[in-house]
Amino acid sequence: MNPMPLRTWAEMRESITSALIRDTGHDVAWWNEQIAAQPGLAHEAALRAWLSSQEVTGYQQMLLVMERFGYPDYLLASADDLLDGQYADRPQLRPILDAVVAAAQTFGPVDVQARKTYTSLLTPRRTFAAVKPTTRTRADLVLRLDGAAPGGRLLDGRNSAGGGLNVRVALQSVADLDTEALELLHRAYEASV
Repeated sequence: MNPMPLRTWAEMRESITSALIRDTGHDVAWWNEQIAAQPGLAHEAALRAWLSSQEVTGYQQMLLVMERFGYPDYLLASADDLLDGQYADRPQLRPILDAVVAAAQTFGPVDVQARKTYTSLLTPRRTFAAVKPTTRTRADLVLRLDGAAPGGRLLDGRNSAGGGLNVRVALQSVADLDTEALELLHRAYEASV
């Protein structure tokens, strides 16, 4: 049993679907019909280009591409299965994730999304942090701190865990989640609400 309030893929899909309807006026079934009726969309690149020309981008485009070409296995896995996979060969790092989530929840509403290689933390507005078990001995707390540059304890995090997150703090144990790291996490949260 996992004590974290994990957001499932089904909930995420529902949210993306709602945004698709809000932004385009049409649901997934309608878009699937349009895609099926278009010649020359047998490859992902062609479909992405066509969807972009229809002003469907981001997560909505991702959803429609997966509708056409299939969903990756990790999206069909449960959140607990994804977390088990992330920490299978490094269980000593799992308490770091639990501590980060517990700290973030004291700031206000936080959604937790398990992904294949990292776990995202979101405000109702956007992703503000992620925890990624990077090596067998280190997890990275990756943050969205607009305007912050690597230096000192802050490392470059642009390629660590999804778009928009730009810096990271290396954590080898829960003790590394000290006052400074918690203040950085809080800053990222406050800038994202």
